[in-house]
Amino acid sequence: MFLVAGLGNPGEEYVRTPHNLGFLTIDRLAERHGIRVTRKDSRALVGLGEIDGQEVMLAKPQTFMNLSGTSLAPLMEKHSVPPDRLVVVYDELDLPWLSLRIKPKGTPAGHKGMISVIGSLGTSDLARVRLGIHPGRPLRSGAEYVLAPVRRSQDKELDDFVGYAADAVDSIIAEGVAKAMTKFNRRAPGSNIEEA
Repeated sequence: MFLVAGLGNPGEEYVRTPHNLGFLTIDRLAERHGIRVTRKDSRALVGLGEIDGQEVMLAKPQTFMNLSGTSLAPLMEKHSVPPDRLVVVYDELDLPWLSLRIKPKGTPAGHKGMISVIGSLGTSDLARVRLGIHPGRPLRSGAEYVLAPVRRSQDKELDDFVGYAADAVDSIIAEGVAKAMTKFNRRAPGSNIEEA
């Protein structure tokens, strides 16, 4: 079984914030594949279903972003999901808005949610889908920005971006990380800068 975990913060006030792109991607996958992500399990909301003939559990840890690993580690242990069947989807302030990077492993690059996941699992060998959220202008406070609602003028971009992220997850499950990387890794529109 694959476990696809979107990182974010529970609560209505966080729903449309950049920090909740992981949750929004899980919601899109759930809608697309008819999976109800409503069951409580290991401090997460989860749902079971199939994507491309593969058994999949979708999960939204309810621990708040910075403690995501304290939900995912017990969830994986309980359901015997090895790290190589985990896909973590999360926002990345180091990447420009609308860029997407699939990586098969690596450091958390300062992302507190991933620091928690990697620390709790004891391995950094896990697939991740990093969703760029940097607005391309200097920020007074990264924390304020990631927790502020996305502007209404960005609704269409946000909707398309979440769909693209869900496509990338579908591809990882159907074809593997390497193929998904070649298909879906993209720079931000209009950017020619190579991202980390």
